[in-house]
Amino acid sequence: MILRIAGTVNDSIVDGVGIRFTIFTQGCPHHCEGCHNPETHDFNGGYDIDTAELLKKIKSNPLLDGVTFSGGEPFMQADVLADLAGEIRALGLDIITYTGFTFEELYENRDKNGWGKLLEATDYLIDGRFEIAKKDWTVKFRGSSNQRYLDCRASLAQGRAVEIEP
Repeated sequence: MILRIAGTVNDSIVDGVGIRFTIFTQGCPHHCEGCHNPETHDFNGGYDIDTAELLKKIKSNPLLDGVTFSGGEPFMQADVLADLAGEIRALGLDIITYTGFTFEELYENRDKNGWGKLLEATDYLIDGRFEIAKKDWTVKFRGSSNQRYLDCRASLAQGRAVEIEP
């Protein structure tokens, strides 16, 4: 499977709890003012990579606690990421997905665009657009106070966003 990405980080400690392999997807419809990764907005930017190559890199690092899908907007490539997440979870690693959409938007449209499939493959979801007026250095693993750190499995089971502290 082919994924369009901006790049990866092999051992991030800022993209979720523990040591993480982070995949920065390419393409984002949100264009949040003050975005940390504006180079990922252009859907024609970045480069294509086979997910087998990403999985090989992930398997080569025995220190990883999980994998983070960031962006860009991961839900623009939901089907491919959901399939990759299944292979990653089979390795015993967890999945964190960052999104500019809210859980409610994704849940309401879960039957479209593979969104439900990626939600089901995600352990923790950081949702909501970055809002520069709400920028907050004290919220762990988020950029602005409106963004939520969600237990995605519990959220899906209850049909509502279930916030947790990382």
